Amino acid sequence: MQGSRVIHPNELYQTQDNVKQSRRNFIKMAGAGLFLTSCPAWAKSILSLPERNLAFFNTHTGENSQVTYWEGGTYIPDALAELNHLLRDHRTNQVTQIDHRLFDLLHALKNRLDANQPFHIISGYRSPATNASLSSRSGGVAKKSLHMQGKAIDIRLPKCALPNLRRAAVSLRGGGVGYYPGSNFVHIDVGRVRYW
Repeated sequence: MQGSRVIHPNELYQTQDNVKQSRRNFIKMAGAGLFLTSCPAWAKSILSLPERNLAFFNTHTGENSQVTYWEGGTYIPDALAELNHLLRDHRTNQVTQIDHRLFDLLHALKNRLDANQPFHIISGYRSPATNASLSSRSGGVAKKSLHMQGKAIDIRLPKCALPNLRRAAVSLRGGGVGYYPGSNFVHIDVGRVRYW
């Protein structure tokens, strides 16, 4: 036949790969669009930043850390590992992967308060054993705490009155916010939005 040509099998595979890649790109873009329309304003506000950084002081171990954990459109594994270690269960020395959304929420909180001092960590990750022990001694510790999933942190911020820290955290609507003035800390998590 004139004008027709035989398609080599490699060309067929390349075409199929291009279609698959186009589908993947479409799904990624659709997911990003869905994220942008459904995410809270604080999350949108940090998307355009060239970098995200945090500073912490662990009140139990005396350790400090100031890191850029996100840069150039991606999270930095070594920085995340450093933060995971800093927020470890200081009673058992167990480390877990902290939810990146918690770091992003803290970054947004820092920006909302225009704070340049480190967050003081009262409690980060808690192993199930630690959480069970604390829960048995205090009604203020949830048996199924998000601390055990690396999705919660208890903090205070020097030079920031505790009611102001709570108010700023509530205004972000990024998850749960608990107010503990007797113990001088605010609980923040990336679970469902709720306040106590």
